Amino acid sequence: MLTLLLFICTLTQVTPLADHEVILRGGTIYDGRGGAPFIADLAIDNKRIADIGDLHDRKGLTEIDVTGLAVSPGFINMLSWATESLIADGRSLSNITQGVTLEVFGEGVSNGPLTGEMKEDLWEWVVVASGSNEAATQLLGGSEIPWNTLDEYLSFLEDKGISPNVASLIGASTVRQYVIGKEDRPPTPAELTHMQNLVQEAMEDGALGVGSALIYVPGAFASTEELTALASIAGKYNGVFTSHLRSEGASLLESVGELIQIAQDADVRGHVYHLKASGHRNWSKMESVIDRINEVRSEGLEITADIYPYIAAATGLDAAMPPEVREGGMMAWHARLQDPDIRARMEIELMTPSTDWENMMLEAGPENVMLVGFNNESLRPYMGMRLTEVAERRGTSIPSTMMDLILEDTSRVEAVYFSMNEDNVRLKIEQPWVAVDSDAVSIAPEGDHLNSMVHPRTYGAFARFLSKYVRDEQVIPLPEGIRRMTSLPASILAIEDRGILESGFFADLVIFDPMTIQDHATFETPHQLSTGVSHVFVNGVMVLQEGQHTGALPGQVVRGLGIRQ
Repeated sequence: MLTLLLFICTLTQVTPLADHEVILRGGTIYDGRGGAPFIADLAIDNKRIADIGDLHDRKGLTEIDVTGLAVSPGFINMLSWATESLIADGRSLSNITQGVTLEVFGEGVSNGPLTGEMKEDLWEWVVVASGSNEAATQLLGGSEIPWNTLDEYLSFLEDKGISPNVASLIGASTVRQYVIGKEDRPPTPAELTHMQNLVQEAMEDGALGVGSALIYVPGAFASTEELTALASIAGKYNGVFTSHLRSEGASLLESVGELIQIAQDADVRGHVYHLKASGHRNWSKMESVIDRINEVRSEGLEITADIYPYIAAATGLDAAMPPEVREGGMMAWHARLQDPDIRARMEIELMTPSTDWENMMLEAGPENVMLVGFNNESLRPYMGMRLTEVAERRGTSIPSTMMDLILEDTSRVEAVYFSMNEDNVRLKIEQPWVAVDSDAVSIAPEGDHLNSMVHPRTYGAFARFLSKYVRDEQVIPLPEGIRRMTSLPASILAIEDRGILESGFFADLVIFDPMTIQDHATFETPHQLSTGVSHVFVNGVMVLQEGQHTGALPGQVVRGLGIRQ
């Protein structure tokens, strides 16, 4: 107690002598706008940037010499799947160590609004993220999901304590499932109105827009008209409509056309999640896609995109199967895969090119599909192996191997699909309207996480963008690279007071060495943190100090304005 009193007295004596809570001394300021950097001091008070300039005549309660280091706005992760991993571990270590200060959720699904059945499904995801039913119960304060709406979920995270800020779009698939369920049918007029009302409620609570994912069920069942109706509500609240396109392969150009049409008809900004041309036969389409987007942008339609800087995607083996086989959810899907007639049909359909649905396995080629995640311990020796290798070992066909693994693991089985090429990655980065995402959870390289492999983007997307493509290959200069991860995503999402270093803006900051920032995660050994980021501040609080997490959990919910245009 005496020590505490002495500390309080000392703090009381020091505080009047300090002009600011924190002063960063002598850093190279990249303000996020893409212009030339400059050397200056930066002061922080009460969560926000207080001043930038020559502050030699002022004192900080905490002062840090950042001479020779880049000082930039915190990076905004346009597409994060840390929805459950942040419940299990609020530190967000794999992303904080790269400088990510805002995680944005909502690719097709969001953690609200939820029915009772949807809560049961979500509970299973929390159990997986936390490691056990007991751990999930402790983290959630009970044996069921304690929230109903998207806003309540985000507030739960904030109250629990998290290092990064969080924001979310409302999932188009989520509102569809809330109203219709998991079956493949169009909504009635009354149901569509109900879905629009759910979007409106979420937008008024601060959702940033509507997110869709059109290769997964039930999102794949939504028509262009249904999506337009939902997107139009987001547009009225200055939100964005985002999409994992209906096809990134055989029907890529048509799918980009659908997004553009939705944006035009709904009077809303349109955004493409993880833009890619998947499969060798489709690589040449990327130039046409970019030409088309540049054309409509020149006409005044706001279309943007994000990428993760790798030549491989990652998702489940469900992304290689027809939507009608997956209709009704996991249990119904698994039941169908045990039906002899359906299995016989899948033997043919999974190996036959089609424009009716997206077959990621066939676009990549089975020899380019690497299995990375199993629930069943007996299947884990297959981790890191290609689908063709596993099929050969088991003595079964590619389709049978896929179906059997899904059934034996009682999951969708996680996989990495090597389906892109480096030329297209560079071409996308050259476009000024392309931001960056991880499309991954945010975890720590420890504990149960080491029992499975993940895509290296989990640990390295932002560091790789800055090291490989900005510093080493000089595809774009550093100020522009920083803009792509700061003010550009803030603009796309219509987020206020973040993404730029300016007095009055929130003090979300990343301090890093442009010459040493580096990703280390590989496809073979993914659980490796990136290096080169020395300090990270979230809402003015230091969460990373000299590359080490401080344990601070100052993250807040970042909400849209919820105001009609």
